[in-house]
Amino acid sequence: MSMAIPVTIADDSALSRKMIRRALPAHWDAEISEATNGREAILAVEAGKADVLFLDLQMPEMDGYQVLQTLKDHHEKTVVIVISADIQPEAVALVNSLGAFRFLKKPLVASELQQTLTEVGLL
Repeated sequence: MSMAIPVTIADDSALSRKMIRRALPAHWDAEISEATNGREAILAVEAGKADVLFLDLQMPEMDGYQVLQTLKDHHEKTVVIVISADIQPEAVALVNSLGAFRFLKKPLVASELQQTLTEVGLL
């Protein structure tokens, strides 16, 4: 029997978290946690609640870049999918250099998210 995949959605906007949740495939066996800032996102990873982390870049306390840097240094196994409205080339390049698997833009397109999960072997 397969175990549910621990997934954390990290975004300071409740609306954004809800949109990401809605975009996830209905048949995907995931146990979803939510984080409202970067510090909570790191705690979720450390607690084993984030094999997959959907990460916003602009967040209080600790932004997405700081989260990526911390994960790169300590938790490389976490699959990070950045979901952000900031799609400037420098932002995308920095995110990629920090080990994010993919950069998806807001507003999130469900089919893009599902394609991404398929590519990483999670669907």
